[in-house]
Amino acid sequence: MPLWWWMVDSLLFVVVLLVLLLVGLLVRGRVIARAGGTFDMSVTRSSEAQAKGWMHGLAVYGDTELCWFRTFSLSWRPRYRFTRGEVQIDGRRDPVGDEVHAIHPGHLIVSTENPVGVKQLAMSPNALTGLLSWLESSPPGQRVNNVV
Repeated sequence: MPLWWWMVDSLLFVVVLLVLLLVGLLVRGRVIARAGGTFDMSVTRSSEAQAKGWMHGLAVYGDTELCWFRTFSLSWRPRYRFTRGEVQIDGRRDPVGDEVHAIHPGHLIVSTENPVGVKQLAMSPNALTGLLSWLESSPPGQRVNNVV
């Protein structure tokens, strides 16, 4: 078999792998989104206003925790889990400078304190309203603030 034939086979193999990777990312995203209660949310571990470090992802509400899945990952496990009661939102702001290009258009940035080390979240205004409501409420069957 000539060398050029091996190169064509190798190139075809790489293209097929890339297509399978893309299909895997799309299927994973659709399966996660079918759980319901999902929204686009970007996170960064930096507390500074800079474009570097922002990661796009999908957040999924649970009873007691908000699970965040990175968009460009094949992992079925959430990268971060924000437990209700351990997350505090400090303030909101519009993106500045290069941050405008690092997050989704129209998203607001909020500062947060939580045990997982994420310093800022970026989400749409409607998603922020939902997140604040979720943080202030309690799941069904549980008492608020342990008061009878």
